[in-house]
Amino acid sequence: MTGLAADPLCMKHDTGFGHPECKERYEAVMAGLEEAGLTEKLVRIPARDATRAELRRVHSSEYLDVTEHHIKEGAGELSTGDTVVCEESWDAAVRAAGLALGATEAVMKGWVKNAFCAVRPPGHHATGDRGMGFCIFNNVALAARHAQKVFGIERVLIVDWDVHHGNGTQEIFYGDGTVLFFSTHQWPLYPGTGRRSETGIGAGAGLTINVPLAAGAGRALVVGAMKEELELAAERFVPELVMISAGFDSRAGDPLGGFLLKDDDFAEMTRLVMGIADKYADGRVVSLLEGGYGLDLLGGAVAAHVGALGNH
Repeated sequence: MTGLAADPLCMKHDTGFGHPECKERYEAVMAGLEEAGLTEKLVRIPARDATRAELRRVHSSEYLDVTEHHIKEGAGELSTGDTVVCEESWDAAVRAAGLALGATEAVMKGWVKNAFCAVRPPGHHATGDRGMGFCIFNNVALAARHAQKVFGIERVLIVDWDVHHGNGTQEIFYGDGTVLFFSTHQWPLYPGTGRRSETGIGAGAGLTINVPLAAGAGRALVVGAMKEELELAAERFVPELVMISAGFDSRAGDPLGGFLLKDDDFAEMTRLVMGIADKYADGRVVSLLEGGYGLDLLGGAVAAHVGALGNH
């Protein structure tokens, strides 16, 4: 069984006309699942908000206080970075984080085998004390910490195939010995991080694996990197839970990226990651929506990914 964590409250995060990270992304995702005949096959995971204590596992109290105040006072953009907000963005972000936590609970308790979270705002650019790159809270980092703190998971693998580097996720776990972060991404491109030389420090040394690729990269390079590097790293790390920062701006034609992946490639990457989860983590996978800005492309790419989750 595959779970779906989704709530139309995420559409309350209104970035205004012309912004690529728009509320219509949620509609495109849900329509894509419906058109593919997947909606009725998915187990809906109850929606909830993340608590302040849960958010503090990753984000500083100062950041939370300042961000909540600015958003609810009507700021048009986060003071910490390039993220457009409206007065309801806090509620949407708290719900998005809660959806990620709820999906993690459902997988860890065995209610579902794996889960996809159709959440926005996205999260992988948010650091512990800075929202940026369309992100307010780092949903995947919060979900990983939730699995560790509540369910006793010791080692989490996070696979990020967004076309942009997940700098926030990397920074949060850079010196942490309990999370393996693997990222394929276009370089050079926003946010400018993700070089090969960035491999972690201290207890986290060697547990950050960046695969920067030039624009024009497609299946051969992206899937090839997973087969050549991710599988070997997972064998050494032995994750107990696998998470995916599922960005679909790496699809061919996306307005913010230059990769050439097709829908079938996302299905193939999903199967590869699930193979790792089957081998080491009892099949446990939690996938979270990150980027993907071509409204006519997003639904099909997500459906290919979720379909593979359900058909494995």
